[in-house]
Amino acid sequence: MSIDLTKLEQHLATRSYVEGYTPSQADVHVFKAITSAPDASKNPHVARWYTHIKSYTAEHNSLPGSSTAGETFTRAAVSEPPTGAAVSEPPTGAAEDDDEIDLFGSDEEDDAEAERIKAERVAEYNARKANKPKTIAKSLVTLDVKPWDDETDMVALEQSVRSIEQDGLVWGSSKLVAVGFGIKKLQISLVVEDEKVSIDELQEKIAEFDDYVQSSDVAAMSKL
Repeated sequence: MSIDLTKLEQHLATRSYVEGYTPSQADVHVFKAITSAPDASKNPHVARWYTHIKSYTAEHNSLPGSSTAGETFTRAAVSEPPTGAAVSEPPTGAAEDDDEIDLFGSDEEDDAEAERIKAERVAEYNARKANKPKTIAKSLVTLDVKPWDDETDMVALEQSVRSIEQDGLVWGSSKLVAVGFGIKKLQISLVVEDEKVSIDELQEKIAEFDDYVQSSDVAAMSKL
């Protein structure tokens, strides 16, 4: 199996992942098809994506989704068997991928037996899905917090902002950035769990410190 790097480069020029907004089995499928790290000078977007997915190596088996979208960028090397040659049957007992399980059995089987096999495979499929750990979606956010004027106590302003504690919220580094006329704004980074923390609600809490805060804006946001 080989990879169509040109097609993948064009795809990743406007996307972070092969499919969706978080790493998935589609990324794992394509990653495994690449035999060595891509040349960043020729395929910069693929090289950036490759390094990122490589950091998830220990979690590859637990990532969600299927490999279907990733198959668009891989090419299987297929050779036709010579005329008259016997076509070998695929080995039995091979491990099945979750998304390739045959849920319907063979048409040649007795109806009752086919239904039993189908029920067993559906139960097995659901059990595998249920046991997979859920990926926690997180975002890295940069907030600009603006004071009223150049006399605002910026130390007290930052202490007030950091006093906000919430499950799924972790404050990061900060710095003061000049905006003109002697006024500086607080630029602070934070990591949030998307299901637990609403950025809009967080900004409302920051606005409650109206002795120091005039307003706040999202300067940058990216998925982790």
